[in-house]
Amino acid sequence: MNRTLKLYFIVSVIIGTLIYGAQRLNMELPAIVNNYVNDFLIVPICLTISLTVLRITKNEPHFYLRLHHVLYLAIVYAILFEFILPKYYKRYTPDAVDVVLYMFSAILFYYLQRKS
Repeated sequence: MNRTLKLYFIVSVIIGTLIYGAQRLNMELPAIVNNYVNDFLIVPICLTISLTVLRITKNEPHFYLRLHHVLYLAIVYAILFEFILPKYYKRYTPDAVDVVLYMFSAILFYYLQRKS
């Protein structure tokens, strides 16, 4: 895995964890941070973990996820968190901006993993 993707992953996990912790402690965060940053971070985090597991299990250190795999995961997240879960849980609210963030961050991941 290239350095840029590793660094992006580590920083994303740290930022996401800090935001989640602050939310659990009922700390007041700026609306954009509270509502959107973790939605932008989650798809690349999951894709990086998936990529790592696949590289290990396939024993192919240069394996990479194709664009349709990356977009598929983003679409699954969009359907699950913006359409299905809001029908059953008040914690989840549908938001079109989240769908855009899932897609944009998936594309960002795709280019970061391909960077040599």
